[in-house]
Amino acid sequence: MRLVLLGAPGSGKGTQAARLKEHLQVPHISTGDLLRAEVAAGSALGLEAKEVMASGNLVSDEILLGMLEARFSRPDTAGGFILDGYPRNLAQAAALDTLLTRLGQPMDFAVQLDVPTDLLVDRIAGRAAAEGRADDSPDSVRTRLGVYDNQTAPVIDFYRQHGQLTVVDGVGSLDEVFNRVIEALVPVREVG
Repeated sequence: MRLVLLGAPGSGKGTQAARLKEHLQVPHISTGDLLRAEVAAGSALGLEAKEVMASGNLVSDEILLGMLEARFSRPDTAGGFILDGYPRNLAQAAALDTLLTRLGQPMDFAVQLDVPTDLLVDRIAGRAAAEGRADDSPDSVRTRLGVYDNQTAPVIDFYRQHGQLTVVDGVGSLDEVFNRVIEALVPVREVG
């Protein structure tokens, strides 16, 4: 099963992805982790990304897509994967769709973890306090969440229009949310 997890910062994507990885027996691919691994490995794309980051710029979609293509070519993705942190905008969603179609591995499902903004602010502020970070004030968190909403709304619509989106209530215990995600995937697993 090829799955993309969508959700605002603090929605629990990373936590649920780790649990889904074990349950579905497919790799969890985080673009942040992938980027760091490519840089550490000194690959051609990693060196290009390192140069871009050293200049203070964001890594281009082209570089990220190249890293994803290389990652999707590994044998452990033959049974599927869980994408976390990508796509973040409509251009990335369209490019990913084109890449996966070309590779003969079209996306099966997109799951959006839905959490109210006030709870996201509380979660991120709590996480920041636990990590000793003073830069995550409620106002700055709300600004970041607004940017996320503006960039990601078209991605959500993209997957909705392709009939691949399901929205899952992301409020509750880790087990409750996990069980909701699994229940949402059951029809896909029965068909596929």
